Amino acid sequence: MLTTLFPKAAHRYISLPVFGPIIDDFARWFLEHGYALGTLRQSLRVVAFMAYFLSRHGIHRVEELAPSDLERCWKALQRSKPADAGRGRAIERFLRARGVLKTAPSPVLSASALQLAAYCEYLWGVRGLSPSTLPEHRCYITKFLAYLRLDKNPHALSMINARVLENFLKKAATHVSRGTLQHVVAVVRGYLRFLSTTGQTPPGLDTQIDTPRVYRLEQLPRSLPWSTVEAFLASILRTTPLGRRDYAMFYLIATYGLRSCEIVSLRLDDIDWRAKVIRIQQTKTRGMLELPLTASAGSVLIDYLRKVKRPEGYRELFLRMRAPIGILKPTAVTEAFQAWSRRSGLAIPFQGAHCLRHSYAVHLLRQGTQLKVIGDLMGHRSAESTAVYLRLSTEDLRDVGLAVPPSRTKPMEVEP
Repeated sequence: MLTTLFPKAAHRYISLPVFGPIIDDFARWFLEHGYALGTLRQSLRVVAFMAYFLSRHGIHRVEELAPSDLERCWKALQRSKPADAGRGRAIERFLRARGVLKTAPSPVLSASALQLAAYCEYLWGVRGLSPSTLPEHRCYITKFLAYLRLDKNPHALSMINARVLENFLKKAATHVSRGTLQHVVAVVRGYLRFLSTTGQTPPGLDTQIDTPRVYRLEQLPRSLPWSTVEAFLASILRTTPLGRRDYAMFYLIATYGLRSCEIVSLRLDDIDWRAKVIRIQQTKTRGMLELPLTASAGSVLIDYLRKVKRPEGYRELFLRMRAPIGILKPTAVTEAFQAWSRRSGLAIPFQGAHCLRHSYAVHLLRQGTQLKVIGDLMGHRSAESTAVYLRLSTEDLRDVGLAVPPSRTKPMEVEP
């Protein structure tokens, strides 16, 4: 492949120490993942630097490589070529994908790492939490264990008391809101119950934490006027593959009220063109929701699938447009929404695409759609979840307001 792409420099790369025998396969793998030809040329120069660095340190064959050797290469790149250091990771990903790189010996885990691993296994295996929920628990418990200094004091868990918990939450409260602090308290309470069941702490510590007062329905759902939603969709440029993909994503969110995690999990098999049905795997309720595929939504998807080239081997509906090619994450939907909302120039105060879901529910409500139908379309388990949108329909609430009754008391007569 290199002799075709770079006929003048191919021999120099093929004759490299360490990476020479696999450099042609690396170039093929690199381009298959969506990288541009110019990026490949720059990466080959970085690979050449790494090859001579490894050769000077006594490594002459790729089979002799260990992860620690590549880490030394990367640090050397950071010192001498900091702008190209990131490209040095590409050869490492390639070697791992081909199974060439030796497996690093398992590091000795610290006491806090062992605690965190045991608790996450308990959350997943015993309590049945979904994998998407575990990172939040892992984040807060990591901070809690760092506050306890468990790695330096092996008896820190047995010394937990109400004062320690109160001081930790006071420190956490300086960085988060009341609503987030309520999540922190819930996570710490769950961890304390785990510690008590395993005999590491006395029972009842979880009841000694007071949660911050957060009132139900304290805040309104984040909703945009439907005219703003239409203007936002119209502002997305559909002249590029990225614009066509993002327009299709946000059109489906605004048409069906989907969550970001539901958008990225959509697959080609979820669209039944003949039955005119789109199937939504709801990650929050873990249920399957079948919705009618409207003519407008179908035409948007057809335009996207026909005009945007797809890499082979993927059944997901929406994929990354930039290298490396792969599956989208929910955070990518948020980043795309923020980019297009800034470009649109519209007054959109919200940072996430979830406001389109709320806007869709309010739009249906103002169109006269029954609350039960809205709940079914949104995938709500109870009518109580749907009823919160009634608070946003202020114009309809004005129509049901009662007139102020006139006063029945006679006016006071004033003597002349």
